[in-house]
Amino acid sequence: MHPHIEKLLKCIDLEEKEQANRYKLDQTHTLKQLKAEGLALHPVIVTRKNFGYADYPEISFKLSFPPEANMFRDGAAIECFITGEEPVKGVLISLDGKNGEFRLFAPDFPDWIEDDGVGIKLAPDTRTTSIMKKVLLELENNKPLFRLFEQLHGDTATRNTLLSTQAHSLHFRNQSLNQSQQEAVAAIVQNEQIVIVHGPPGTGKTTTLIEAIIQLVKAGEKVLVAAPSNTAVDNIAKGLIRQQVNVLRVGNMSKVDETVFAHTPEGRLNNSKAQKEIKQLKIRAEEFRRMALKYKRSFGKAEREQRNLLFKEVKNIRTEIRKLQDYNEEKLFEEAEVIAGTPIGLYDAGIDHHHFKTLVMDEAGQCIEPLAWCIFPFADKIVLAGDHWQLPPTVLSNEAALMGFNRSILEAAVDTIRPACLLNTQYRMRESIAGFSSNYFYHDLLLTAAHLQNRGTHLTFIDTAGSGYNEQHGPDGTSLQNEGELRVVQKLIETEALDPLTTAFISPYSGQATAAREVLPATMRISTIDSFQGQEKENIIVSLVRSNDDGDIGFLKDYRRMNVAITRAKERLFVIGDSATIGADPFYNAFLTYSEKQGQYRTVWEFEM
Repeated sequence: MHPHIEKLLKCIDLEEKEQANRYKLDQTHTLKQLKAEGLALHPVIVTRKNFGYADYPEISFKLSFPPEANMFRDGAAIECFITGEEPVKGVLISLDGKNGEFRLFAPDFPDWIEDDGVGIKLAPDTRTTSIMKKVLLELENNKPLFRLFEQLHGDTATRNTLLSTQAHSLHFRNQSLNQSQQEAVAAIVQNEQIVIVHGPPGTGKTTTLIEAIIQLVKAGEKVLVAAPSNTAVDNIAKGLIRQQVNVLRVGNMSKVDETVFAHTPEGRLNNSKAQKEIKQLKIRAEEFRRMALKYKRSFGKAEREQRNLLFKEVKNIRTEIRKLQDYNEEKLFEEAEVIAGTPIGLYDAGIDHHHFKTLVMDEAGQCIEPLAWCIFPFADKIVLAGDHWQLPPTVLSNEAALMGFNRSILEAAVDTIRPACLLNTQYRMRESIAGFSSNYFYHDLLLTAAHLQNRGTHLTFIDTAGSGYNEQHGPDGTSLQNEGELRVVQKLIETEALDPLTTAFISPYSGQATAAREVLPATMRISTIDSFQGQEKENIIVSLVRSNDDGDIGFLKDYRRMNVAITRAKERLFVIGDSATIGADPFYNAFLTYSEKQGQYRTVWEFEM
């Protein structure tokens, strides 16, 4: 077996063990601890119950306050629990502020679902890990794909000679693409194996990919579109729908907006003959379910057998429903020009027997490598798009991360496939905000659109050195906070007349985000940097938190986190930190120097209450 496959398999095992250990609810891992670490949401208030598309129970819920829930991402494996009862496995459909939705892998709702004290917690995603292991173990049998694997993990970089692009020969539907975007589209169209589109913040990566997919479809190709997050999948799907491309969006259907829902299997089958047949079956299943539920929790042997028989009949009807849906979905798969979903969503859709010429993976910098190999076999050619200078995939196991498990498929490819198509003009932020990232991460190749080049004070660093605003552990003892920096933020909002609706507060530490919710305006977006990746606001305030006598900056050492933080603001960026703590680090020293030259350097004493 290839040594890198062995390493990836070992990493998956380590991640599995870490998940099992971290998410356990027992005497050593109390509910209070799980909540403090952002691994449990409790209590949840059930607002709606219904049976979803595949007839699984689905629950909408609200929370009494917005959680700091980086780990609760769409598609996360969860367990619904209450003290004294067996937990029920499921999947998180969505979590947006105080409101969310999850699906249970059970024939029915648990009897206790609306009792006080119900919660959900993250659970080991054994299904995804088992799929990744299976795919890796079969990889060497697929000769062309294994050659690509060896290429990505060879000792020397491979120059991709296929990028002698001829953008002028294409008729672009989107006439406003710049030169670098046109060249990226041409490279994708002419690609014969693998091509990389490197899209730094604000460079129009999604716009470029949509144009490229339109060109591929126009050339008669059937295209597969993937991204590790449902949001990214929907962004591309919406763009293609607007251009009248026949898109089928598979996977997480429940929280897509109306535009995309009409292009899901459920949306397409609405009001069809098949849907009417399915509806009749669902009514029958519901009748049997109600009969079964007449038998309460305390009953004898005969009642238990009757209840089990009724639930068995419910299960049989639901199997029939799924077969009907599968049959009708197959026709939709055949007709679609583009099929879009997350890697696991696509894998589960059973599309491996369809022939796709090109797979376009967006946010490839957020996709762990084994997840990518799950869907690479579905297409002849691969396009990886993203930015390896933003945050990598989240990995729980430190040991696995040290072995490189949090190295994305994009990082693996960028190191070995040359050159990448760089989208070189950003349209999001003022030039002085973009300048530091352009210099440090993108070798001064990232340009700013002409209308954003005018001078002015758009970047401000506020130095807390010598103020005694030291970091401290929050009440839960896990994440750091800095109350002094929050007082500066309050004063800043007031003195600069910042509108909370157009301003976001972000910090690397979840403890600081939690503390901020107590004191900052309720209408203001408050988030960790990790949760804010991919978003933007007119004004951004970044609180770095770290302030100590040892110059210890913790995971601020991952400079990609800072790259995300300082590239979210469109108009004004404020960074609050202690120069005495961060200044000894070469990266932060360079940022402080840049702030003095290109922006405004202010001290905390200007904000004394």
